[in-house]
Amino acid sequence: MKKKSVLLIGLGRFGRHVALKLNELGHEVMAVDRNEERVNDLLFAVTDGVIGDSTGEEFLRSLDVENYDLCFVTIGNDFQSSLETTCLLKELGAKFVVSRAERDGQAKLLLRNGADKIVYPEKQMAYWTAMRYSAEHILDYIEVDGSFGIFEVLIPEDWLGKSIGEIDIRKKYHFNLLAIRREGKIDVAISPDTVLRAGETMLVLGEYDRVQKYFKL
Repeated sequence: MKKKSVLLIGLGRFGRHVALKLNELGHEVMAVDRNEERVNDLLFAVTDGVIGDSTGEEFLRSLDVENYDLCFVTIGNDFQSSLETTCLLKELGAKFVVSRAERDGQAKLLLRNGADKIVYPEKQMAYWTAMRYSAEHILDYIEVDGSFGIFEVLIPEDWLGKSIGEIDIRKKYHFNLLAIRREGKIDVAISPDTVLRAGETMLVLGEYDRVQKYFKL
């Protein structure tokens, strides 16, 4: 993975987790917040930290925002500041801006005012939680779009001991088997001769409605 330079504005709970993960992935992170304590608490995990108000044009200009590969606006509980920051970043030449939104209305305004992409941390986690814990056979899932997702599912009992080719998953059930998890490890080297065993799980790509129908989510 190519190392990127990232400007991260807003160090609340969500922004802090983003910063920690970016650091884990080896990226260079400049962390910004108006709260001194939040900045100081993250200095161990970022390249540098700056205390300041991101709604101020001169302050943002001093950060040379055009030099970053990626800018995150993860300000929480102050949408006006998030909107102003997003707009200023783009006006100052930011290459790519990802902004946090809580509602669709906020997302539309952010996109109109400079955001290249929107993230919905609360909404996305709510969907994951509802999907994961309301279904006995779903262990995890990643939303691909409004219709498709990647699901980690328990292998149905009537599939155990049979090969993928014998079950004919794609033709009969209309979803693709991407990988099998064995003893905590993902195996993507699967073929029609691969036999499904007890204790394994599958990663499948398919439409929500079709996966739901078969696995009785």
